[in-house]
Amino acid sequence: MSTPNKDIEKVEVRVKWDPSPHGDPPNDLDIIAATYSTEEPYGSPAYLVHFDSRAPDGTITLDRDSRTGQGLGYDEVMTLELDRLSESYTRVIVGVAIQQRDGHKTFDTVENTAVQVREGYDILAESDFSGVSDATAAVVAEFVRDTTGAWQFHATVRGFDGDPDSFAATMGNRPTGV
Repeated sequence: MSTPNKDIEKVEVRVKWDPSPHGDPPNDLDIIAATYSTEEPYGSPAYLVHFDSRAPDGTITLDRDSRTGQGLGYDEVMTLELDRLSESYTRVIVGVAIQQRDGHKTFDTVENTAVQVREGYDILAESDFSGVSDATAAVVAEFVRDTTGAWQFHATVRGFDGDPDSFAATMGNRPTGV
């Protein structure tokens, strides 16, 4: 049976920020994607994709990685080919974490932050992290496979306080109060 609803197929998550002031440690934001299996949609991630890694099947890749925020436009870009992702995965959560190796940094201490989620030329969501300004990391997108196998996008920006490792381990947990 065909349907007029087009599901999400291939998306980009893009993050930008300004470099730190001269003499300060660099601001380093990282995009992290976590995939969750059908058996454990809110358990531990089946696998993570971030700097220095990619999805085992090549469906999620970090196309651009910056450790400083220098350059024009978006500094980090991750592509998710959801239409190619195995049916054994039912959720993909994408987040942004600030590296904490040079002290505690939150989104309000990094100038001109922005995240954009888009499919082709269509912008699905945008944020400047102002709603989670005191957080060190944030979930910025949730993709869920419905019963027909189509991927649905849920826009969200949920803050987290902690280091990137603990964020990656818990970013896909069921939000409290749900």
